[in-house]
Amino acid sequence: MGLDLNSDLGEGFGAWRMGDDTAMLDIVTSANIACGFHAGDPVIMRRTCSLAVAKGVRIGAHIGYRDLAGFGRRALDIAPAELRDETLYQIGALDGFARAAGDRVRYVKPHGALYHAAAAQPALADAVVAGLREYDSALALLGPAGTHLQESAALAGIRFVSEGFADRAYTATGGLAPRGTPGAVLDPDAALAQAVTLAETGTARVAGGGGTVAVSPDSICVHGDTPAAVQMARRIRTALEDAGIAVASFT
Repeated sequence: MGLDLNSDLGEGFGAWRMGDDTAMLDIVTSANIACGFHAGDPVIMRRTCSLAVAKGVRIGAHIGYRDLAGFGRRALDIAPAELRDETLYQIGALDGFARAAGDRVRYVKPHGALYHAAAAQPALADAVVAGLREYDSALALLGPAGTHLQESAALAGIRFVSEGFADRAYTATGGLAPRGTPGAVLDPDAALAQAVTLAETGTARVAGGGGTVAVSPDSICVHGDTPAAVQMARRIRTALEDAGIAVASFT
């Protein structure tokens, strides 16, 4: 099995667009497609799913908080039962378009503030996993290793896939450095080097020059909203393949 390369896609809304999804889908092997809560709408979801299927890219439900104005990057106070239902709702919405395009949703990845909150809070992790399991227990969960998301998935018998980030620095405890932290978002050259290091050694750089931390990813993410994201992703894929690392989806 190779190393997966994923990106967050379909993150426009109405007339507003973010990133070049068409170009990115020529590079990545898995697409985390927004489901309408933090970004995305039915037209964008249909188009992105159709493009992904046409290009042989696996589809994942990129679920988030109901927060279009904040792009899902603001922490919200939500009851676990409500989060479970919103998880189920978002997966089902995207899966409808995936099936119309000739495939299906194969995994789930939380977005933004939900990604971090569910990793840190058992009740929220359990809620995400419960919604996933109620929809289809064969779905995988993509997220940070060594967190409550991984623990909840294991307890529920859900396949967990560990994720690393090419373009983000980490904290010494293995979490992503907050975006406001100096050096938290890596420039293209640093992201390229980190992707290869993640693949070859399973480690990533700590923000502020604090050494490295173990990540051990099965999938590496390149954010679609990063400046020059397409060029960065293309360079990363080429560098991985030049290093003898097969790039292939995990599903």
